[in-house]
Amino acid sequence: MGATIATATGAPHAAILGIGAYRPRRVVPNSAVVDAIDSSDEWIQQRSGIKTRRWADQDESVQMMSVEASRIALERAGLDARQIDCIVVATVSHLLQTPAVATAIAHELGTDQAAAFDISAACSGFCHGIALASDFVRAGSARHVLVIGVERLTDILDLTDRGTAFIFADGAGAAVVGPSDTPGIGPVVWGSDGEQFDLIRQREDWRDVVGSPEAPGSGVMPHLVMQGNPVFRWASFAMAKIGQQALDRAGITLDDLDVFVPHQANMRIIDAMARAMKLPAHVRIARDIADQGNTSAASVPLALDRMIEEGEARSGDTALLIAFGAGLSYAAQVVRVP
Repeated sequence: MGATIATATGAPHAAILGIGAYRPRRVVPNSAVVDAIDSSDEWIQQRSGIKTRRWADQDESVQMMSVEASRIALERAGLDARQIDCIVVATVSHLLQTPAVATAIAHELGTDQAAAFDISAACSGFCHGIALASDFVRAGSARHVLVIGVERLTDILDLTDRGTAFIFADGAGAAVVGPSDTPGIGPVVWGSDGEQFDLIRQREDWRDVVGSPEAPGSGVMPHLVMQGNPVFRWASFAMAKIGQQALDRAGITLDDLDVFVPHQANMRIIDAMARAMKLPAHVRIARDIADQGNTSAASVPLALDRMIEEGEARSGDTALLIAFGAGLSYAAQVVRVP
């Protein structure tokens, strides 16, 4: 018989200890995008609820926005970057296949010892990262984990595409997850519906763009495309069931819920989910999309941060996070607001 392998022991519970956000400086109104897509401010607001969005300037890179959001989250958590054992970055718009941008973020923050990697789960990536971080802390793989959701979607946005040009935006949100004496992050409910893989996707394959030495590609950046109506139908009703499952797994009822932070995909989807879940009137709902746009993996932490800043979410509140996107992937969990 072989030697006994020792196992790690982690904290009894995990919680979010601090949230931080970075919003690009440039505010882009609907009037700046309507001509290229033959649309109007009224049509955009009616279809999505978006009035303005944030688009990154040249210096506001995925790394820069992530570092700024992370520094705020670390300060609010009362931690130094050297106390972070693992960094998980959720993004689909870091344009290097390798290395992971998480490693560069770790270095700029001042730690070269932390495990650092990226995950690609599109708009649900941040909630995936929170689930991983919670498990790492409770299993003993890490004591403190930095989870970042960040996108520069304007790099892969076709500004003439009527279905996407007015929706997507840029930004970063970060959360520090660490040990807690009481439960602060509930069990995750996550999954995917790969049968609908093509509803939201990168239009061009990298091979089509880059080509080969014998047959070089077009040199055109791959762009996002989306079939809006099927996504709306799927998200509005399927995700309400996922949200209820997350509440059930956490042992929380709708009456116990204080805050609802769904992925900021579309105001109509947010409203449809709230109706389908029969959310009580006292539950405060994140509606960050009106001024920020859809920032994919960054949308949930950005929306939660805004609610905290504006006093709509208070420390100790019970919040339901739910996100969904390309894949079609989804994840939801109940958390305590830090």
